[in-house]
Amino acid sequence: MNKFWLAVIGITAGIVALANLGSLLGLIVSALVIYVGVRFYRTSISTLAKIWWGIVAAVGVITAISNVPAFFAVAALVVLWMVWRKWNGDEVRMTRKNDPFTNFEKQWKELTK
Repeated sequence: MNKFWLAVIGITAGIVALANLGSLLGLIVSALVIYVGVRFYRTSISTLAKIWWGIVAAVGVITAISNVPAFFAVAALVVLWMVWRKWNGDEVRMTRKNDPFTNFEKQWKELTK
């Protein structure tokens, strides 16, 4: 893909990410509320505290679901990252380089020899 189309895709993804920046910040706050709710739910001892922190986590989930445009911002940031990597000549791969199952199979073959 030539640099012109990479620039067009990158600029479009940047505009989408900036347009949904408020929703993205809301999603981050919602994720923080969910994290706090679940963390304190797991560490609380009394039933009343568990109910309270469960409600806090549920409110966080509801606010995260309501920030649907933030998911477009996340997708635009991923596309922007892929364009940046392609622009610099790096290979864009969405898989892991060191797959633990591949390494396990190699070691198993060495052990069974």
